[in-house]
Amino acid sequence: MASFVSSKLLFALLAVLALHFSIATALPAALDKRATSTITYDKYNLYIDGKATMIFAGEFHAFRLPSPSLWLDILQKIKANGYNAVTYYFDWAYHTSEPGVYDFTGIRDMDRLLATAKTVGLYVIVRPGPYINAEITSGGFPSWLTTQEGLARSDALDYLASCDEWLSQINPIIAKYQHTTGGGTVILYQLENELAERTGKWQVYMQHLKDKARSDGITVPTFHNDKGRWGIWVPEGDTVKRTTVGPVELYGFDGYPAGGGCNPDGSASRLIAAPDWGIYAASPGAYSGSTASPNTPGFMPEFGGGWFDYYGTSGTYECTSVQLGQGFERVFYGTAIANRIAIMSIYMTFGGTNWGWMAAPVVYTSYDYGAAISEAREVRPKAVASKHIGYFVQAFPGLGRVEKGTVIAASSKNVRIYHNVNVDKPIHFFYLVHANSASLTQDWFQFPVATPDGIYTVPQSGSWLQLNGQDAKWVVANYDLAGQHLVYSTSEIMTYTSSHIVLHGRDAEAGETVLRFAPGTAAPTVTIVSGSIASVWNGTTGDLRLNYVHDDVAVVQVSGAGRPLTTILIADNTVSATLWRTESEGGPIIVRGPSLVRTAAWDNGSGALSLTGDTSVATYIEVWSDFTVRALAWNGVLLSWKRSTSGSVYTPGQLAGPVIVTLPDLATATWRAVKGSLEANVAFDDSEWIVATKTTTNSPSKPPAGSVVLTADDYGFHQGDVWYRGHFNSTISNPTLSVNFGGGAAGLVQAWIDGIYLGQYVTATGTPDPVTTGTTSFTIPTAQQDAGDHVLSIMVRPNGHNEDGGVDDAHKEGRGLISAVLPGATITWKIQGNLGEQTLSDPSRGVTNAGGLFGERVGWHLPGYPDAAWPLASVPARSASPGTSWYRTTFTLAVPADHDASIALVIGDETKPQSSANYRALIFVNGFNVGQYIAQVGPQHSFVLPNGVLNTDGANSLAIAVTSQGGPGNGLDTVVLKNIFTVRGGVPLELVPSPTYQDLKTKLQAAPY
Repeated sequence: MASFVSSKLLFALLAVLALHFSIATALPAALDKRATSTITYDKYNLYIDGKATMIFAGEFHAFRLPSPSLWLDILQKIKANGYNAVTYYFDWAYHTSEPGVYDFTGIRDMDRLLATAKTVGLYVIVRPGPYINAEITSGGFPSWLTTQEGLARSDALDYLASCDEWLSQINPIIAKYQHTTGGGTVILYQLENELAERTGKWQVYMQHLKDKARSDGITVPTFHNDKGRWGIWVPEGDTVKRTTVGPVELYGFDGYPAGGGCNPDGSASRLIAAPDWGIYAASPGAYSGSTASPNTPGFMPEFGGGWFDYYGTSGTYECTSVQLGQGFERVFYGTAIANRIAIMSIYMTFGGTNWGWMAAPVVYTSYDYGAAISEAREVRPKAVASKHIGYFVQAFPGLGRVEKGTVIAASSKNVRIYHNVNVDKPIHFFYLVHANSASLTQDWFQFPVATPDGIYTVPQSGSWLQLNGQDAKWVVANYDLAGQHLVYSTSEIMTYTSSHIVLHGRDAEAGETVLRFAPGTAAPTVTIVSGSIASVWNGTTGDLRLNYVHDDVAVVQVSGAGRPLTTILIADNTVSATLWRTESEGGPIIVRGPSLVRTAAWDNGSGALSLTGDTSVATYIEVWSDFTVRALAWNGVLLSWKRSTSGSVYTPGQLAGPVIVTLPDLATATWRAVKGSLEANVAFDDSEWIVATKTTTNSPSKPPAGSVVLTADDYGFHQGDVWYRGHFNSTISNPTLSVNFGGGAAGLVQAWIDGIYLGQYVTATGTPDPVTTGTTSFTIPTAQQDAGDHVLSIMVRPNGHNEDGGVDDAHKEGRGLISAVLPGATITWKIQGNLGEQTLSDPSRGVTNAGGLFGERVGWHLPGYPDAAWPLASVPARSASPGTSWYRTTFTLAVPADHDASIALVIGDETKPQSSANYRALIFVNGFNVGQYIAQVGPQHSFVLPNGVLNTDGANSLAIAVTSQGGPGNGLDTVVLKNIFTVRGGVPLELVPSPTYQDLKTKLQAAPY
C-alpha cells in the first residue's frame, strides 16, 4: 500500500533525524560509568559479560589517516562489512618529538578515536607498543630514542624509563575506554609485538610492561603477538614443551601464509594451501599456532589481509587485493575458524598513507596493503566475503565452542570436510573446501549429515554441491533460528533476526534448505514472494525441503505447523554485496540496495526509521525488520515508500546516486617556481648552523677513527632532508670525495663543491629487505682542486629509520652522512635539518611533517606563502637544474556537501611504474607533506589526498618540491587531479587545522629575498 505520513508522524520523524545525526557525528562528552563488566575466557572463546563472543576484527591505524572526521567513515565501513571489532596500533613516535613532550590533540586525539569506536559499536583491541613494527619509521619508536645508550626492547634502565613516559600518557586514555572498568569497548591489550628474544633481560622487560599496564589501571586481558608461531610468550600454567611462558593472559600469534600473493612485477604468484593453525594441526605443539596454548582461545592478532609493497616494484596493491580477495578470504579465514581460531584480526582492513616521513625503508608512501578498504577509503569487492564471514561469525556465538566431530568423507576425493560440533548443543558446522585448498578445480559432491534430526545425503535433490575454483563454504545443521528449526542448508547463512533469515550462495549455483516441523502435523504454509523455489513436504519426518538456484534474491515465507511466520531471503553473491544488517533501537534490520548502510535509528512511538549510508549509483531501497516501520528516511530526507506483500518496506522510486564532480585542470593553473638548493651556493650564510663536533655516538654507524660524528640524529635532526656544509682550505691532491651515508631505501645524496654540482647517488631498491646505507664517490673538478677556501655542500634525503624487529637496535643505524672523506683536506662540518630540531616549529602537523629543505624552513610549503614575486613556470617542465626547485599553485574544489569524493594527485604516466626521468618530488597540500614521488624508482604515481587535509569545498594550496639530477627530461612531469570515487553520502567532514604562513611566520627562518 502507498505510504501516508501524518503531520504528527512527520514531526516525530524529524525528531528522530535530529537525534540520529547528533549520535552519528558527535562524540560523548562523558562516557557512561556502568557496573563493572567482565571479560573472561577458556580454551574456546572470549566471554564478554558472560556471553561467548567470537572476535572478527579489522586493523586500522589512525596515524595513517590524518583527518579525524574520516575515522568515523572507516569505522562505519568496518562495522558494516561484518567486523565486530577494530584493532588499533598506537604509534609512540606520532605523539612526541622530544622527551617529555606529548600531543594528543587534533590528528593525534586518541580519546576521540576510542570514543568513535564506541559510538559505532565496535570492540577494540589495543596495541600501544612500545614497539609496533608496522612498516613505520623506527618501528614506532620516537625519533629521539635513536640516540639512547641502552638496548631498546630490553631491561635497559634508560629505555624502560622512556617506555614508562609513553605508557603513562597512553594507558590512562585506554583505561578510560575499557569494557571492564571504563566506559568504552576496549577488550584486549597487547604488551609487545613480535618480541622473539625470551630470556633474562627480556623476561624482566615483559614483566615490567605488564606491571606498568596494571599500575596504570589496565584490567582487560593482555597478550603478545608471536611472529611466526614459535610458542613465545604463552600464559603461565602452559605445559606445552618448547614454549616460553610470560606475563600474559592470552597467547597470540600472527600469520601471513600467502604473503601478498603477487610478484614484484604485479603478476599473480602461485597459490598455496591454507594452513591448519589450530585443532586440526598435523603436529600440535609449540610451533603449530593455537596448540601452543591449549587452555586459551585461538588468537591471531594479525592475519594477513594483504601485504606491503616496496620501492622499485611495478606496484602490487591492486594485484594483492584480487589475489587475497574473496576466494582467499573464504579459504584462509574459513580454515582458521574451522581450526577454532576464536579471535582473529585482519591486518590490514584499511591501510592508509605513510604521509610525511612516516614510512620505514621497506615501504613507500602508499600503505594501501591491498586491503578490503583501499587507501582512498573505497570498499573493494573482496569486502563482500569479509562481510559474509563477519556476519556468520556474529550469527553463531557457539561457533568457537566446538570440538572436532566424526570424520566425514565427501563423495569426491577432491573435497575435504572439517566437521565441528558445539559442546553445549549438538549444532554441527561443516566447512567444505578443496582437499588441496590451493586447487582451482571445479568439483561436484555430496556428503552425509547425521544429527539428531536424522541421516541425510546432502543435497537430496537437484544439482550437487560444488566448489568452483578458490572457494569454501559453511553448512550448518541442527540449529534453531528465527522461530524455525534448521535441519541443514547448503546455502551459507549470512545472518538472521527473530523473524528473518538471510541465505546466500555463489551466482547460479543450486541450494537446498531443510526445515523441521513436528511430524504428523499439517503441512506448513509456503509462500513464494519472489524468485523460483520448489518446496517438498514430508509429513512423516516433518521435513520441509526448499530447492532453488541462487539468482538475484528469492524471498519465501514459511508459517504454520506450530511455528511463526519466517521470511527467508536467498541471495546470490552479487546481490549479497548490497545486503546489509544494521542495528537500531527496535532491533536488527536488513537493508537491500545502497552501496553502504552506516546507521539506523528507530522511534518506537512513531515507527519512524532513519537510515544513513552511501549510494554510488541510483538505487532502490528495501528494508526488512521485526518491527513495524511507519515512516522512512535516508540521509535526512523523508522517502515515499510502500509495503510489500512480504512485509518489507521499499521505495517505488530510486535514491539518487552521486553527481559528476568536475575537478580543476592543473595544466591551466598558474604555477610559480623558484630554485631551492640555496645551501649549495658558496655565499650561503651557514653561521647559525650546528657545528659537528661530537666524537662519540650510540649509533652502530660509527665514523672513521679520528673523525667527528656526522649522523643527523646525534644533532637532533631525525626526519626529512639534512644538509651539510664542509669548509676547508687546502690544495686537493686526490680529487675523490668518498661518501658513506644512511638513507634507507631509495635514499639520496647530492653533492656540490663551491656551488658546482658533483652528482647524486641513490641507494638500491627492488627488494623487500633493502640496503639502507650507501657508499659512493664524487670527483672534484680540476678548477676546484687549487689552494684556497672551499666549501662542500651535501644534501642527504633519508627515507625513514630501520625497524627494530631483530631486537638489535637497528633503528639506531645512522641517517644523513656517516662519513665524507676528501684525502688531505681537514674539513669543518656544519649540519642543518628541520627547523627547531626536536622542538617543532609546526606542532599542529607534527613530527611527521617536519623536513629540512630550505623551502620548508622558510614556509614555501605552507598555504598563504607570498609567492607573487616568484617567476611564472610551466608544468610539465622540460628540464630542471640540479638540486631542488619549488613549484606552487592553488586550486578550488566544489564537491557537494552531501557527497564524498576521494581525490588523488597524479604525477607522470600511471601506466609506467618507473619513468626515464631522474627526479623526486615532495607533495604538500595545504602544508601537509602527503607523499614522495620518485620517478626512476617507482612505482607510485597516484597520491591520495585525505579529505579534511584537502578542502573539498574551497581553496587549496599545492606546493611541490622537485629534487632532480638536472638536465633535459628530468623536470616535473604532468600533474593532474583524479577522482578515485564519488558517492552521495559519507560523513560530516571537518577541516584539519592547517596553520598558514602568516600563522607560523614568527617561527620560520627568514628568507634571503
